[in-house]
Amino acid sequence: MSWLRRYHMQQFIKTSFWLFPLSGILAAMAVAPAIRWLDGQIQWSWLDYSPEGARAILEAFASSMLTFFIFVLSSMIIVVQLASAQLTPRIISIALSRREGKITLGVFTFSYLYTLAVLGRIEQTAPQLPVFLAVVSNLVAIIVFVRFVYEFGIGLRPIAMLENVAQECQSVIESVHPHPFDPAARKSTAQAGRPLPSTARIIEHAGASGVVLAFSPSDIVEMALRADSIVEILPQVGDFISSGDPLFRVASEQRTIDDEALRHCVAIGPERTMEQDPRFAFRIVVDIANKALSPGINDPTTAVQALDQLHRLLMYVGMRCLDFGEGRDADGKLRLIYNAPDWPDYVQLAVSEVRHYGVGSIQVARRLHAMLEHLIRVLPEVRKEPLQQELQLLHNSVERAFSDIPDRALAEISDNQGVGGSSRRID
Repeated sequence: MSWLRRYHMQQFIKTSFWLFPLSGILAAMAVAPAIRWLDGQIQWSWLDYSPEGARAILEAFASSMLTFFIFVLSSMIIVVQLASAQLTPRIISIALSRREGKITLGVFTFSYLYTLAVLGRIEQTAPQLPVFLAVVSNLVAIIVFVRFVYEFGIGLRPIAMLENVAQECQSVIESVHPHPFDPAARKSTAQAGRPLPSTARIIEHAGASGVVLAFSPSDIVEMALRADSIVEILPQVGDFISSGDPLFRVASEQRTIDDEALRHCVAIGPERTMEQDPRFAFRIVVDIANKALSPGINDPTTAVQALDQLHRLLMYVGMRCLDFGEGRDADGKLRLIYNAPDWPDYVQLAVSEVRHYGVGSIQVARRLHAMLEHLIRVLPEVRKEPLQQELQLLHNSVERAFSDIPDRALAEISDNQGVGGSSRRID
């Protein structure tokens, strides 16, 4: 099985919305006959349901559970749409992929179908154990629903969504930039980005247009090793690529590399994901801040909460090695070259748009000052120049935005809360 097929299967399992309901259907089909057999063996008669009583209870549960199922599904979609309108459309896939919703739908599906299976077996006598478990499964579904409403509502708050995105981004940063910052290591790999010779062969993208989602460095290195080649991936993860656009550049002296096998080491899809793209997480957080600062919403406090998470992420990524991406074989020979985001890319993405849209807000300006000044103090020396540039741009923007000197002075104060924090700072 190729890496691309494995990747699509993993993504399907991770994001599929109907996998849990399907599991509930299969579980009900398997459990119903097993419980009937067990009931026949032990002759369980604790509650001693009559056929009429059991039928009445199960019919009520079956009809209400179907209505309940439709209500939950419809409500969840409506709530996600409303939240995406307030935050950013890029949270839709994240919200619908949450495990709480999938488990709830799976429990509802199981309860409904198991209840129908038991109801269809009630004739002259009522199977006591299956009826009892059908009642229990419906009660459990109600409890799970109440828990789901709380978790889903809490999880769609701006701060909860921002924290979830930042937490996942931190894991992605660790996988994309696995090594801590080391000035000596930085110097030793400074030549990793040297271009391939002009005779290198270009391999074009042959599939449907889309965004580069991820690629498999290990598989590409292995193929390059077998062909004694060096492979360069031309687009970055997150770039849009059309059919016929250059995808690889391959330098090989003798043996050729299989073009189609190489293409199967890159995943293309309709929308960016955070699988190997930490900048997409930054993009989501920045979009939430930008939407909060729009005139139609005007919620600078949410923008400050987004800056809290951007501060956290910049602090983390600033302590990682962000050199040019490469892959080497077991002998240390260069086999793969790919573009990876550098520190100025992260700083510009995290700061520039929020500064542009939020400079008229004293709260946002003060929080940006606090973030940039703190990062300048604590990060390594080589990380400071882009931060200092952004701080100077922020100062210029504040001067243009506030004509009154007192307001301008307020906007120039560093405040981790935006407005309301102590002006005293302990380094």
